Amino acid sequence: MYNPLVFICAIVAGIITYLAMPWLIKYLRNIGLVVRDQNKDNKPLVPLSGGLGVFSGFFVGLMFFIFFRTFFNMPGEYALTLNTTELVLLFAGFISIFLVTIVGFLDDVLIHKSKEESMGLRQWQKPLLTLVAAIPLMVVNAGTSVMSFPFIGEVKLGIIYAIILVPIGFVGAANMVNMLAGLNGLEAGMALIYLASLGIYAYAHQQFIAALVALMAFASLCAFWLYNKFPAKILPGDSLTYFLGGTLATIAILGDMERAALIVSIPFFVEFFLKLRARFNADSFGVYINGKIQSKYDKIYSITHLFMGKGNYTEKQIVWFIVGIQLIFSLLIWII
Repeated sequence: MYNPLVFICAIVAGIITYLAMPWLIKYLRNIGLVVRDQNKDNKPLVPLSGGLGVFSGFFVGLMFFIFFRTFFNMPGEYALTLNTTELVLLFAGFISIFLVTIVGFLDDVLIHKSKEESMGLRQWQKPLLTLVAAIPLMVVNAGTSVMSFPFIGEVKLGIIYAIILVPIGFVGAANMVNMLAGLNGLEAGMALIYLASLGIYAYAHQQFIAALVALMAFASLCAFWLYNKFPAKILPGDSLTYFLGGTLATIAILGDMERAALIVSIPFFVEFFLKLRARFNADSFGVYINGKIQSKYDKIYSITHLFMGKGNYTEKQIVWFIVGIQLIFSLLIWII
């Protein structure tokens, strides 16, 4: 079934974010929410928390969908009619994404006086607060309680899915996306790939709620990327990384696409184990030397360090290498 409303809402979301970004950049500078761009020669001060702009487009796109569906829904085969249960699930997903974005913003506003970086929330606070954001999806029993396991087959998990797997998946996704960050366009570039892949995959399998969420986030991120690509005029901050992680989890839960979400998340799992080697005390960014970026460490504690080791590549090149890795895993969902 062809539902153009999904794509129309995505376009609206992208336009709103594009229009909001110049104002947001100016506003963040005025309130002093800026940090140093670590991978530049003179480490210029750049506004932080671009996720607010992405969320604004996402919000308006969703409201446009609800308004259009309520008053002007297309007839016949082009209709995208959701029953009450589906609308409840959609709003639950939206509230969870909103709450986790707020958590990310709270993390952003705690900045060192030197402006070198954001101090952020304490390690124990992050999973606790992102757990709160998962509650809307838990209480509406979002997703399916029947899951397939290798060698076992289908298993009906019942309430265990809602009260255990949903919060674990949401908290895990929100925090894992936050680990692989620190270069201009990296977080947004990777997300553009996996959101596009998941959105098209959901649409092809007629999971229209998941497709709507994914494609609206994708379109908003396209507009943000224009300002975040090298050299960045604004940095994503945790407001964006948490937004992306929460969106990824919401797509998986609402679209019954846990397997696909796990596959596109493989780079983040690799990053987790690399960071674990350093007890999560290593940075993903490096040191600027004659236009190239070199790692600060002798060992590899991040995927970015694979390309920073000898200082042979620029920041822009490193980002494209990692985006290429993300593309490979995002295409696997159509094969495996």
